Amino acid sequence: MINTLPIRKIIHVDMDAFYASVAQMDDPTLKGKAIAVGGGGTRGVISAASYEARKFGVKSAMSGRLAIKLCPELIFVKTNFARYTEISKQVRKIFYDYTDLVEPLSLDEAYLDVTENKKGNPSASLIAEEIRTRIFNDVGLTASAGISINKFIAKVASDYNKPNGQKTVNPEEVIPFLEDLDIRKFYGVGKVTAEKMYQKGIFTGKDLKSKSLEYLDKHFGKSGRFYYNVVRGIHTSEVKPNRIRKSLAAERTFSKNLSSEIFMLEKLDHIAEEVSKRLHKSNVAGKTITLKIKYSDFTLQTRSKTLPYFINNKNIILDTAKDLLYQDKLNNSVRLLGISLSNLNTETSKTKKAKVIEKPISVQLKFEF
Repeated sequence: MINTLPIRKIIHVDMDAFYASVAQMDDPTLKGKAIAVGGGGTRGVISAASYEARKFGVKSAMSGRLAIKLCPELIFVKTNFARYTEISKQVRKIFYDYTDLVEPLSLDEAYLDVTENKKGNPSASLIAEEIRTRIFNDVGLTASAGISINKFIAKVASDYNKPNGQKTVNPEEVIPFLEDLDIRKFYGVGKVTAEKMYQKGIFTGKDLKSKSLEYLDKHFGKSGRFYYNVVRGIHTSEVKPNRIRKSLAAERTFSKNLSSEIFMLEKLDHIAEEVSKRLHKSNVAGKTITLKIKYSDFTLQTRSKTLPYFINNKNIILDTAKDLLYQDKLNNSVRLLGISLSNLNTETSKTKKAKVIEKPISVQLKFEF
């Protein structure tokens, strides 16, 4: 079935421990040391950890309190998104020297389609190696890369020889590579899904491949077809240079748990203002407002409301968030609140201009790799 797919050469470039590596580059005294970006204080959550810290089990999304227990010598540094954005632009500039088909996933990773590239180089592997060398020489950071026939396999492969390495999965190697792969390494299989697969005797790609489409649909719903296809090397998503933003959000973790809605309103005011600023900066608006509530026991709850019009106004966002807050009784004291807007006007047809309410109103394959 792979032989019927479009011929592509895809590279996934992933910067190594990006936030932490930037901090170590900017402050040479931190090089070689276990550091965590964010996570300071009694309530902080880590955004990124250096490889030296990861050896102790420190990782992103971990509380700073737990991290310091795992690694008593851990050094906390503040986040600096302005600096990360600056470095990210430098890296992307290198990408565009090779192809205009660049799809950023975040500040520190992107897909590149080099099937036809500006250098006329038939080898995607050599292009990836050259890009990584330039990133190191021009920017001062290391990056890893995965190279294969589609985005899914390239993404999985980029994690294979981290840090500062690359992995090429040639067309004839795709099926053996996927069959031997631990199910936890499949991009899109999270911790909960992996546990569910384990319970059903699915530990490797080969185990997954043995299951019928009907079986996977029954037990994994809409994701069933995705798993069925990718384990067979089928992933037809193209590299999209202009990815459409689907949501925009802001959230805050509090130094002390909040138990009264009155105290939460002030926090929501600041969050709504930040969301509105980001919407205006990105020149987008949305219809669906979602309130995110994380309780003191770390359970998560979301409440959403879809308006009949697009908005990016702070007061409308705040009023809707308030309604959602009072929609139901809180289950516990609250440690985090967040507001997101989705169903954005970036998703509407280009031929139809979406009206935005600005003010409150009442109401693959044989080729060289």
